[in-house]
Amino acid sequence: MKTKTLIIEDNENNMYLISFLLQNNNHEIHQAYDGQEGVELAKTLQPDLILLDIQLPKMNGYEVAQKIRQDESLDKVPIVAITSYAMPGDKEKALASGCTGYIKKPINPDTFLEEIESYLDKE
Repeated sequence: MKTKTLIIEDNENNMYLISFLLQNNNHEIHQAYDGQEGVELAKTLQPDLILLDIQLPKMNGYEVAQKIRQDESLDKVPIVAITSYAMPGDKEKALASGCTGYIKKPINPDTFLEEIESYLDKE
């Protein structure tokens, strides 16, 4: 059975790379290009995993994670922040907003899948 994965990312290149890596490794991919669309899709799709950029149009990733966590049907879904925000405190801020994990950009294609799978094991 495929892992239903929602990617919320506004950068076309990042979206392509993440989607490519996951589609070839047993993930059913769904895409949102802004925060508002991401929250709506999460509620509709009920994904197994959410990969979330922080710097998004319409609603930033912190707000997206908070909104998703307010929905009881989504409160156990792993949300992994994938972001270029890598200053001291950024990881803690992502986790405090409701994210389960944090991966810095640029992602490493050689280790990305293993990192993602580790969050799925925590369900």
